[in-house]
Amino acid sequence: METLEYTAVIRTLGLAGSKYQRLLDSLKHQDIQPKAIYVYIADGYQIPKETIGVEKYVYVNKGMLAQRALPYDEVETEYILFLDDDLEFPHDTVGRMYELLKENDADIISPDIFPNADRGVLSEIMMTLSGRMRARRNDPQFGYKVMSSAGYSYNKNPEKEVYLSQTNAGACFLCKKSDFLKIRFEDEAWLDNMTYSLGDDQVMFYKMYCAGLRQLTWYRHNFVHLDAGNSMTPERELKNLYGDVYFKQVFWHRFLFLPERSCLKRIWLALSMSYYMLFTFLVSFCKLRFDVLGRKLSAFREARAFIRSDEYKSLPVICNKNE
Repeated sequence: METLEYTAVIRTLGLAGSKYQRLLDSLKHQDIQPKAIYVYIADGYQIPKETIGVEKYVYVNKGMLAQRALPYDEVETEYILFLDDDLEFPHDTVGRMYELLKENDADIISPDIFPNADRGVLSEIMMTLSGRMRARRNDPQFGYKVMSSAGYSYNKNPEKEVYLSQTNAGACFLCKKSDFLKIRFEDEAWLDNMTYSLGDDQVMFYKMYCAGLRQLTWYRHNFVHLDAGNSMTPERELKNLYGDVYFKQVFWHRFLFLPERSCLKRIWLALSMSYYMLFTFLVSFCKLRFDVLGRKLSAFREARAFIRSDEYKSLPVICNKNE
């Protein structure tokens, strides 16, 4: 097998502390060393003191998308290892990711950082009822798939090391620079314009899927997600709920409804999204959480307004090459 040459790129605010150091140490100890390490840090933030002495910093605009949807002019290698700043992994990780790409004739590989297959029965039932996610059993081919409600389904009993997927977690993935640039992730700047940005991973990976790129979910990995994020405060919870409603409306319309040409399938898509929205509103109403209900309704109205806007209409149309 040909030798892998890759560059590691990290997005950060520089606040992860010792967790960031553990990420850098993981790269330092890889059997296949990166040719370079570039750290894309948001403007206005200080370069962290943690170091292994070889990383180079590039200041960019702040945002989950802004710090990833870049031209990577600095990168000279064919492959890029994309990373968040709060991961730890063994010395043979990158080598194994590359082997799996080649063995499966795939273009992208991402570890299953958040193992949904481990969910308990009660959580599984509630997520299914909500339309947010659904467990799939006896599926020998796919790991994660996008649902008609803009949620996702997951393989409940993954037995193989890797499965094909339509979406993944974006904390880490390996692919060719040319394949990443092919999807024009920068066109989705609306993600960072949301009051609370989320959903960038699903947009990015689903765009890859629509572009005809084969992506893998790696189940038998040894990544540790150290989670440098802040705890869920009440205000952050409200922002998260707002962002979820807003994101699902726009994602559903842009990536599922508009590309669909079948009238019957469009009707099913509309029913699925209507069910999801009705359920999420009713849950807040039944819990007497009128503050949450108000935030969700605001998100719904603002998402619909964005979909009707000239800015949205000017976005390049998504073409799903798998249809």
